[in-house]
Amino acid sequence: MASLNPPVCNFGQPAADFNLLGVDGKRHTLSSCIGKNGLLVMFICNHCPFVKAIKTRLVADCFELKKYGINTVAIQSNDTENYPDDSYERMIEESKLYNFSFPYLLDDTQEVAKAYGAVCTPDFFGFNADLKLQYRGRFDAAGRGEPPVGNPRDLFNAMKLISETGQGPREQIASIGCSIKWFAPESI
Repeated sequence: MASLNPPVCNFGQPAADFNLLGVDGKRHTLSSCIGKNGLLVMFICNHCPFVKAIKTRLVADCFELKKYGINTVAIQSNDTENYPDDSYERMIEESKLYNFSFPYLLDDTQEVAKAYGAVCTPDFFGFNADLKLQYRGRFDAAGRGEPPVGNPRDLFNAMKLISETGQGPREQIASIGCSIKWFAPESI
């Protein structure tokens, strides 16, 4: 398992549109997901230890962000044939198990991950109400471990700031996670 860090925030980058199937059996688009004050687009999966380590806190923070007019959408872009734990059926189970309050979508062509420039799970993209990128950083300081005492809530605090000012923090620490499991190139 290779861990990667995504690039730093490209402030002002527009959100890429999508039309993806959710675990609720409905199709979701960028415009159907945005909140009054912004949108958190996160690339996650079921099997990644980095995602597993934060999932309970992540779900709680996303629920709390709704109070600030920030909606969340989770996108799973891994190759499900070679990584069956990330299959649509397992996504449904995972969303029920953790009581996701946000759409969990399958990017079965990986085109949305490519459009966003996502490189790992988790990879967070925090947009303001104008759908301009303001945050691309880590969830918190814990990584795969237990949260340290006084653990900063980097993602939550950044999205709260975006909800209040439309601007993300100028200093951001990159997320870390497992590489997205891209489809293997077809042999010729």
